[in-house]
Amino acid sequence: MLLWRTTMRWQRVMTAALAPLDLTHVQFVLLASAMWLGRYGEPPNQVQLAAQAGTEVKMTSDVVARLEAKGLIVRDTDPRDSRAKVIRVSTTGTAAVQRAIVAVEAADAAFSQPWMRRNSSAC
Repeated sequence: MLLWRTTMRWQRVMTAALAPLDLTHVQFVLLASAMWLGRYGEPPNQVQLAAQAGTEVKMTSDVVARLEAKGLIVRDTDPRDSRAKVIRVSTTGTAAVQRAIVAVEAADAAFSQPWMRRNSSAC
């Protein structure tokens, strides 16, 4: 029960940190994953993106469509498979994910700080 409550509290903190950027946590994870995968190789297709993020493929497709509608990503036909779509993060998306990373890291640090203070003497 403690783990559940902690997880729910952390999710609320992440939601609050990302709300001013008009991103949900899932949108942030998929956008950041797409940027990371595209930076270190070929742009991912939706199946690869879902695998990287640990999300379900259909849900990933729905969220990617929302990100595309916001202008944060572009979906193109995968040259290796005409049935698949590759995901490219737009310039606007790159700027958004960079701001979101700063917000998420700050929120995560603030969330963990009380625990770190309580447990620093154990180290």
